[in-house]
Amino acid sequence: MNMASSELHVGIIGCGVVAPSHAEGYQRIPGVRITWACDLVESKARALADRFGIPHVTTDYRNVLKDPDLHAVSVCTDHASHADITVAALDAGKHVLCEKALAATSAGLDRIIAAERRHPELICSGVFQHRFDRVYQYVKRLIEERAFGDLLTASCKVLCLRTREYYQADRWRGTWEQEGGSVMINQAIHFVDVLQWVVGGVEAVAAAYANLTHGDVIETEDTAVATVRFRNGALGSILATSSSHLRWDPTFFFYGSRGTLELRNGRPLRVEFAEPGRAQQVVHDLEACADRSSPTRMGKDYYGPSHPTQIADFVGAIRERRPAFIPAHEARKAVDLVLAMYASHREGRWIALPS
Repeated sequence: MNMASSELHVGIIGCGVVAPSHAEGYQRIPGVRITWACDLVESKARALADRFGIPHVTTDYRNVLKDPDLHAVSVCTDHASHADITVAALDAGKHVLCEKALAATSAGLDRIIAAERRHPELICSGVFQHRFDRVYQYVKRLIEERAFGDLLTASCKVLCLRTREYYQADRWRGTWEQEGGSVMINQAIHFVDVLQWVVGGVEAVAAAYANLTHGDVIETEDTAVATVRFRNGALGSILATSSSHLRWDPTFFFYGSRGTLELRNGRPLRVEFAEPGRAQQVVHDLEACADRSSPTRMGKDYYGPSHPTQIADFVGAIRERRPAFIPAHEARKAVDLVLAMYASHREGRWIALPS
């Protein structure tokens, strides 16, 4: 069928906290209809269906994939089920947009990438909505244009708060088997991805993690630190905790031989460059990049405003028969890095990343 002119039918599998962001994103696009809401807990699926006028509800994702009129799915379930559902969807001939983390294990990542290669006619994309934030796209251009001179260090710090109630709300949270970790693979991974993407990839990592305040409610880490060696020769660090009194506070630091940039929540804290006039230009450009549109009405405010942009890219890729901006093999890079951090802690050594 001609997807450029026909209605696109989409199913949402997993109706938890991020699902409304997907539902709203799809409903903003003309010619897209959400036809399925699926969750293991039927009441969650029905609540999403009632909220967005979705006609079909099920507790079994296989019922969604059997629909011959369905074209695509958003996978918004727990991390451990991403690989099974994504692979099954691709093998059923459906396009897939999968939430982070793409998978909870390296084996799961490999299965998804194998399915992606097996079905080049289908779009398989991973959610990292902050790659669509104009401020981070601008920083990436600065690095590529060598505005910093020789990039010496690049780092990120993610301070946030996750309570006992948050972890107790779903059994999969805070477990190695189903979540695959905690603060690094769930909250900080958004900014781990931005860091490795704008700098150009990570070569190796050494890391340590701990559970400092959530020992009675989760088995995974609430605090982690890492040292990274980027492929361009720069060094860097990653720090994250879900035990901070600051509810959501990501900061980036870029230091080069001819430039310095610090960003907090996407806003400049420090901008200094050796080249005359460069700092003023960067401040001006960052101000122009600031997206003042409100975040998705149905999602958490700290998701930022770019879920609809990524969903629009996914739909556009299907209709235009082009690659998505973040294909699955790109979305796995941040997960590979986080899994390497965990391995480094357990093995007490540097871990090399896949080339």
